[in-house]
Amino acid sequence: MSMKSRKALRLAVSYVILVILAVAAVYPAVWVLFSALRPGSSLFSKSFFPSHPTFTHFKELFTSPSFQFGRWYWNTLKIATMSMILSTLLTTLSMYALSRFRFKGRKTILTTMLVLGMFPGFMSMVAIYILLLQLDLLDTHTALVLVYSSGSVLGGFIVKGFYDTIPRSLDEAARIDGASHLTIFWRIMLPLSRPMLTYIGLTTFTAAWVDFIFARLVLRSKEKWTLAVGMWDMVANFQNSNFTLFAAGAVLIAIPIMILFAFLQKFLVQGLTAGASKG
Repeated sequence: MSMKSRKALRLAVSYVILVILAVAAVYPAVWVLFSALRPGSSLFSKSFFPSHPTFTHFKELFTSPSFQFGRWYWNTLKIATMSMILSTLLTTLSMYALSRFRFKGRKTILTTMLVLGMFPGFMSMVAIYILLLQLDLLDTHTALVLVYSSGSVLGGFIVKGFYDTIPRSLDEAARIDGASHLTIFWRIMLPLSRPMLTYIGLTTFTAAWVDFIFARLVLRSKEKWTLAVGMWDMVANFQNSNFTLFAAGAVLIAIPIMILFAFLQKFLVQGLTAGASKG
């Protein structure tokens, strides 16, 4: 086999693999969308495409007295947005300090963060639950915001790596002009950190938007549930499993994430590549 034939074969195999991966990624999303448009409540259907498409399930999510989908949607949006803002502020400030300043215990802090980041978050749930119980924060959205925001700081090494790539000559020139550390951070670092701010905000928002385990542990009142907990309740009852309603809810849940990724994809890629180049 000639070199040209081997290249053509290799290219054909690559395209076949990409097509298979694309189908594997797109098929579940399309199946959920068609399930949301399918009449009835059954998980199974004779055909892949709905024979009589309907938007009844979307309407039922907001009108049925059995569900509080609108309230759950608002709860999740509020928690995810507040977590995104607080997490971005905490992560950028802390990683900027660890990147730019040299102080006693700095290496110990970085090592501790690295070690703690190796353990899965659910290992600390019992301790966090007891702590929230002592602080009387159980069944509150404040508890979720605090935990999501503080937990994201442990994964801030990519942010530190981004700040490490910014020349220190900018800081020195600003200090010669009389700028304080806060002024340097606010007027110089933040404008340069737009890709990294997008990365932090998007990842934190997405994590808070889809989290189920911790929200289920903390939230007890039905009116305070998030979307993940409420959607789980739709299919957890073996006597009345509303799978088509679940599919309709899943479609509505995906809309904000799709919009954010569509508009911020450019900055997300820049943030990932910039923060991974040094650290």
